[in-house]
Amino acid sequence: MNRTIKVLMALTGLALTGNVLSQTYPARPVRIVVPFAAGGGVDVTARILAQGLTERFGQTVFVENRTGASGIIGTEFVAKSAPDGYTLLVGSQTTQAVVPAMYKTSYDGVRDFTPVTVIATSPLMIVVHPSLPVKSVKDLIALAKARPGQLTFGAASGGTPHMSGELFKLTAKVDLLFVPYKGEGPAVSDAMGGQISMVFSNLPVVLPLARTGKLRGIAVTSAQRVPTAAEFPTVAESGLPGFEASTWFGCLGPVGVPVDVVNRLNTEAARALNTPAVRERMAGMGLFVVANKPEEFADLLKKEVPRWAKVVKDADVKPQ
Repeated sequence: MNRTIKVLMALTGLALTGNVLSQTYPARPVRIVVPFAAGGGVDVTARILAQGLTERFGQTVFVENRTGASGIIGTEFVAKSAPDGYTLLVGSQTTQAVVPAMYKTSYDGVRDFTPVTVIATSPLMIVVHPSLPVKSVKDLIALAKARPGQLTFGAASGGTPHMSGELFKLTAKVDLLFVPYKGEGPAVSDAMGGQISMVFSNLPVVLPLARTGKLRGIAVTSAQRVPTAAEFPTVAESGLPGFEASTWFGCLGPVGVPVDVVNRLNTEAARALNTPAVRERMAGMGLFVVANKPEEFADLLKKEVPRWAKVVKDADVKPQ
């Protein structure tokens, strides 16, 4: 048989296989792996996505928490899973960029995954203990320069709140002392108690505290003001131009998931996430729906992974 005909037949077979997959997928339950404990931002967004996909597919989509080693265990599990669309990951810049830069992992945050969609983003807020004599980013920078190494911030090591603080230090050229915690909650509690000076914390966690005066809100870390917290300026507009840091939560599969399956997942995820009820629910938690295309998520990964890896290197961040 002519070689050209054989090649064409093979390509036709692949195309038909892809079409069949997209038409029958999912034929059994789909697992979404969350590499962190239940209750955190990654877990919450994964469960919202799972519920929406279950309704759209008419097939169970469930969340499985595979925790440990700063998210490495769950993330590696997905990277090594069959690329059939039945095992997915909800990760963030922590799993895809920061952790591989801090630890020796068996996976690459870009090369070993198939992007499906960014589910949502969440800005952070800089909040300080009310006794700290600062009311703006400029005040905070000035005080930090006057007291090098004396102002402290706390967070779980390697998470976005930690890395946002490190990025702030590098950009503002100030010396803040990082205090590691097991989670965001204990760090915020100690900030309220005055044991540490400040936290860079996810908006839904600290916005109520800033509004009641238990902590003083200084600025949000997003590129634009947040509609649900419009009274607080951005870091960029209030003393540190160009600064931006937000948590993003994205759905990925292992590398090699068929394009038709990825497109089906992407389409149904967008439909599930863009309902008014889901948007309102997520906005109430300080999460803002993105639901972008796979290629847009791929572009984000190509920018975010080296960006946060550079912060880890430049700030000399070590595992805690």
